[in-house]
Amino acid sequence: MLNFKLDLQFFAHKKGGGSASTNRNHDSNSKNRGVKKYGGQIVNAGNILIRQLGSKFFAGSNTYFGKDYTINAKCNGIVEYYRKKVNRKYKTFVKVIEFPKT
Repeated sequence: MLNFKLDLQFFAHKKGGGSASTNRNHDSNSKNRGVKKYGGQIVNAGNILIRQLGSKFFAGSNTYFGKDYTINAKCNGIVEYYRKKVNRKYKTFVKVIEFPKT
């Protein structure tokens, strides 16, 4: 009777890439989101009031949404923030009070 001793060992065929070798510790570029103009500040037409991800703030009078939910001023004036009840929830709106024409 023959006794065969089978000794099989399996080794990795690819290098084990950990987080240090693949990621290289790079950070993403900053998105610079947030409120850019606060209540009571004077703005010009086209100024960015808020940069946001999604619609946390909503556009009121004399403001408009950009394609990335950025809220811009339509005219020269003073920024004002206010809360309004919409569908049983309070939402924050931004508006620009236009300067009177002289």
